[in-house]
Amino acid sequence: MKLDLGCGTLKKEGYVGVDIRQFPGVDVVGDLGKETWPWPDDSIEEVHCSHMVEHLTWTERIFFFNELYRVLKTGAQALIVIPHWCSPRYYGDPTHKEPMSEYAFAHMNRTWREREAPHTDFYTCDFDYTIGYSPNEGIRNRNWDYQQYALTWLKGAADDMATTLTKRAPVIKNT
Repeated sequence: MKLDLGCGTLKKEGYVGVDIRQFPGVDVVGDLGKETWPWPDDSIEEVHCSHMVEHLTWTERIFFFNELYRVLKTGAQALIVIPHWCSPRYYGDPTHKEPMSEYAFAHMNRTWREREAPHTDFYTCDFDYTIGYSPNEGIRNRNWDYQQYALTWLKGAADDMATTLTKRAPVIKNT
C-alpha cells in the first residue's frame, strides 16, 4: 500500500489519499498530527507527502514522524516536500505553523540523536535521509553551478525542500 498524506484534491494515482478534510478523491479522513494512524505496523511500502507538514506544530510533527516510522516497512521511503524555511512562499500562507529547516531531520535519526541530542528522546523514529531543493523561478534558468551556489548561500533561492526518509531497521535490544 502507498499513501499520499495531505493529498487535498491532488491525490497521486495508485495511492491511498489521506487528508484532514473530505475533498473529492480523499480515501481516509484524519488528523495525522494528533490521531493514531489506522494502518498496522510495517505495512506501508511508500509515502508521498507534499505541502502538509508545515501545517503541523512541532509537537504534531513529532507525532507525525513517529507514526510514519511505525507504519512504514523497513527500507521503505517517504518523500516529504515542504516550502523552504526562508522562502517567501512559506511566510505567504497564514495556515503554516512553524518553519522547519534541514537540520530538523537529523533528530529523526537514532544514531545522531544518541550522540548529539539525547534530550530528544520523544522521537521513536529512525530514518536515514537525503535533502534536495527546488530553485525558485529567478534562478531556474541559470547554470547548475550558480544554482548550487545560490541554494547553499542565498536566502530565498529555494522554493521547496524535498526530503526522502528511509526507514532504518528497528534496533533489537537483548534483555
